[in-house]
Amino acid sequence: MSFINQLLTGTSISHSIFILAIIVAIGLALGKIKIFGISLGVTWVLFIGIFLGHFGFTVDEKILNFVKDFGLILFVYFIGLQVGPSFFASLKKSGLKLNLLALTIVILGVIVTYILHLITGLPISTMTGILSGAVTNTPSMGVAQQTFIDMTGRADPSIALGYAVCYPLGILGVIFVIILLRLIFKIDLEKEKKDLEKLEKSQISQARVFSIQITNPDIFGKNIFDIKKLINKDFVISRVYHSDINTIEIAQPKTILNKDDKILVVTNLQNIDEINYLLGKQIEMDAEQWNKLDQQLISEQIIISNPKINGKTIGQLKLRSNFGVNVTRVNRAGFDLVASPNLNLQMGDRLTVVGTESAIINIEKFLGNSLKQLNEPNLIAIFIGIALGVLLGSIPLRFPGIPQPIKLGLAGGALIVAILLSNFGAKYHLVTYTTVSANLMIREIGISMFLASVGISVGKDFVQTIINGGYLWIAYGFIITIVPILIVGIIGRLVFKLNYFTLIGLITGSVTNPPALAFANSLSDNDAPVVSYSTVYPLTMFMRVITAQILILFFV
Repeated sequence: MSFINQLLTGTSISHSIFILAIIVAIGLALGKIKIFGISLGVTWVLFIGIFLGHFGFTVDEKILNFVKDFGLILFVYFIGLQVGPSFFASLKKSGLKLNLLALTIVILGVIVTYILHLITGLPISTMTGILSGAVTNTPSMGVAQQTFIDMTGRADPSIALGYAVCYPLGILGVIFVIILLRLIFKIDLEKEKKDLEKLEKSQISQARVFSIQITNPDIFGKNIFDIKKLINKDFVISRVYHSDINTIEIAQPKTILNKDDKILVVTNLQNIDEINYLLGKQIEMDAEQWNKLDQQLISEQIIISNPKINGKTIGQLKLRSNFGVNVTRVNRAGFDLVASPNLNLQMGDRLTVVGTESAIINIEKFLGNSLKQLNEPNLIAIFIGIALGVLLGSIPLRFPGIPQPIKLGLAGGALIVAILLSNFGAKYHLVTYTTVSANLMIREIGISMFLASVGISVGKDFVQTIINGGYLWIAYGFIITIVPILIVGIIGRLVFKLNYFTLIGLITGSVTNPPALAFANSLSDNDAPVVSYSTVYPLTMFMRVITAQILILFFV
């Protein structure tokens, strides 16, 4: 049985893989256990690693460093691919208010962390680890570790220890504030639900569909091409009902609009009033009513799976003239975008297309519409992106007054490149699309590798750290968790009059806290918490990583 001893206590590659696999397997199994509906999820991998490290299990340091860094790169890179398509969209007008509030939470957290550093005398590296655990943000902890090593040439175990100690209460602290805000403002959940239902659906969507009756004499007799030149806004006319001859047609550039014609329009929220004013008056007429007017026209969602389409604009494809169909909306990563002619299409985009049944069949063949084809991995773009991320993260950036050159690091570089490639890679015909399941699997593998490596490396010092004052870190972490979100929660309710469900989604998104989001969802039967969570999540994730680096770079 000597081979068993070698696997458990040796120094070989087999030993390292065996120990790390055991840590991950046990940790993920425990992560499925919920107490009062709350689970620590993959963070259990960290705790199992700490447990085995405490009892003397070790892994070769070089192997450990490789597994840790590569795991972190995979995790952060695929987070970037996930949030990238909505990153810039979330900064636009519709999400600006929520993102500013979330950014305030991030900044307040950094300020509270620095104040506690001054009061307690704890090293800023330790406080950064405590901050990462308090806001349940693993990438920021990983980036802080990497940045500290780049600056000093050595590791600081207290970063991971502070994270591990404060993580559990970081989850509970957010839930505590959600409940506290409900008590402070005496929230009536049923009233909040009704108030939310009164809000226009367009306020939680990037595109809105509505109907207009043509009443402006200046428009009579003009074709759609000329009208769109007059109204310099992004909007799409999907269908036209000619009242005088009682017929409906797909809107074409040469389609003439006359008095009392009815049109189905898709545009952004901020354009609606101006388009109404210039064309006529908005009328109540939903999609079902349009479909009843002419059963020959149907509306379908078609998935782009043809690689040749990737990176081309809607205008370049000339779908109206070549296929006789109209593209009204493009759904990308859960966001509905207006199908403007200059919008670059990407693999995985879902196009809402209107046309006859035969035209829809033809356009499906052209665009692909194959889930099976999308399931095939696009590994070239992934590894090009990782290589570019490592390159970007390794570039030394010098700033006046800072003796040490700043680097984005492996994780920071990977995150930025992933966000940029997922948005602009299509222009250069790079297919960055990955299925949700594939993205989630690689992220889980990456974070599990990272947490297992960190846990076993700091495990031998964990208990001693708690005994020697680490228990106070829990209190510091709790302060960092609740103070910023409580302040912004009160401001959001009193000043910005946010609906409670939108507010708690904003709060959970600002601390990138899925368990707390699950609790927020349990309070509602609508999508408002998820929508606001996803609106602020991309920018918040980016800022958590950047601010962790700033704390290490400027104050160590």
